[in-house]
Amino acid sequence: MSMSDWFDLFRQYLYYSFVSISGPLVLLPEMRNFLVNEHHWLTDAQFSASIVLAQAAPGPNILFVALMGWNIGLNTGSIFAALGGGLLCLVGMLLPSSAMVFVTANWVQRNSHLLAIRAFKQGMGPVVIALLIASGYSLATTNTSAQHDWPLWLVTAISTILVWRTKIPMLWLLAAGGVFGALGILHV
Repeated sequence: MSMSDWFDLFRQYLYYSFVSISGPLVLLPEMRNFLVNEHHWLTDAQFSASIVLAQAAPGPNILFVALMGWNIGLNTGSIFAALGGGLLCLVGMLLPSSAMVFVTANWVQRNSHLLAIRAFKQGMGPVVIALLIASGYSLATTNTSAQHDWPLWLVTAISTILVWRTKIPMLWLLAAGGVFGALGILHV
């Protein structure tokens, strides 16, 4: 790859950062078109493997971006190019959105006395909670049946109430769910 190719890759990930409003996964078709179809920097198998491996690994959802850059660099034959490619894609994806959040957060903090800022913050609370509930419901209702999975729904309801009404750390509840699952008390 030439330096202009690396610049094109970086510029493309800067663009992705601006248009990935709901996260980078929504851009997978565009990324595949750019990396596999247009430039042939990755094969379909490498593209898919980058996503699957990153989603299986613990950590943030954006790891697949670094893995794509890593694989592009490996295709050039150098471990240093792989490291550079991973960093290039990740920085390209994170830099614009992080800078916008930093600038916006500073502006909001300086202007927190304004009625519009306070109203926006108070109005966004219920919206965020509703979106989280909708996401949880969407995930929970996938491949479930009320007759078979009622214990899971019961544990979910109890956990929700405990998190909402007590100061029990959420990690303890997650650990308890893991213990119940390991003992076979709850199974999917």
